Amino acid sequence: MSKLLCAVLLLAASVAASAQGARRKVILDQDSVGPGGSNMLSMLLALQSPDVEVLGITVESGDGWQDEDVAHALRMLELVGRTDVPVYRGSTYPLVNSMESMERWEGMYGKILYKGAWMKEWLENSTQEPRRYHAPDVVPPMKEGEPKIKAAEGTAAEFLVREARKYPGEITIMAMGPLTNVALAVRLDDAFAANVKDLYWMGASLNPMPPKRDEYALEYLFSPRMNFNVRWDPEAAKISLRAGFKRIVIVPTDATTETKFTPEMLETLKRSASLAAKYAVKYPSVGMPLWDELTVAVWLDPKLIANSETMSLDVNTDSGSAGYGETLTWRPGKGPGLGEPVVEAVRTVHVEAFDGMFLAGLMR
Repeated sequence: MSKLLCAVLLLAASVAASAQGARRKVILDQDSVGPGGSNMLSMLLALQSPDVEVLGITVESGDGWQDEDVAHALRMLELVGRTDVPVYRGSTYPLVNSMESMERWEGMYGKILYKGAWMKEWLENSTQEPRRYHAPDVVPPMKEGEPKIKAAEGTAAEFLVREARKYPGEITIMAMGPLTNVALAVRLDDAFAANVKDLYWMGASLNPMPPKRDEYALEYLFSPRMNFNVRWDPEAAKISLRAGFKRIVIVPTDATTETKFTPEMLETLKRSASLAAKYAVKYPSVGMPLWDELTVAVWLDPKLIANSETMSLDVNTDSGSAGYGETLTWRPGKGPGLGEPVVEAVRTVHVEAFDGMFLAGLMR
């Protein structure tokens, strides 16, 4: 038995023994294109945790179009036996940004390496399988099969507002894609942010130090302040950040560059009978960073954080500028004073401990 597997089994036993009392309430907001990758495995990490109650999944466009993302989320829930969790349809388009405006921006300032659902061509060789561009209302054939269950009635924003009113001060919003759904909820109910316990967001980019020749992080050598979850919908990010959430924790690109789904992880997961592990093995994402998984993990166990700092944070929404969609930061309280919040930013994590927790969660 490998050292990694031994550590994972011990961690899983420890977590199971300590899970007691009231469960932590969370809503997963995700651009859940799949079946493989960080979008899906991060949700599984929350779904598998015995002390977590996932109230629902709200889906927006980002890495993929909303219709496709919803179908993948529904099918994942079927395959892991969690059809009790409702899925709500959110936004298909950003609040202001569009594919046409992004293309105009590229004509002035240069090509953007990754554009999610707007990708028509891959600019560089990639180990991940390129997805073919398709219209927003098209759901291509799914490797994992079509879902039989349907999305819940109502919109993502309505669900977010309703649950926050039902459980004031109890719900964490775990946002792992663009913040369009969150911004729409903010606009739907002035008290929404005040009713939420905290907002965790995989977004922003500060000064990531990518490993050499890492295809997923090399773009940050040239554009260290650009992150896809912001660039898809900068206006939604600004609205959400300024909404008055009592606490905002961000996991920027910086914290994720040292994480990776390794071949050893895959071999460890193959030994598990867990439906979540079987899903991860059947639709592997070997070689990819664990962006969203890390966001869920540091919420589940803050001791994974090696270094964090507080800062004032905002987003550039000047669509005519070269910095449109980039992260703006200042020392706490030293910004222009126009509503930018003070946030907690995770800078580095204990990678080995995170790896063990990630595997233990999927194998539970």
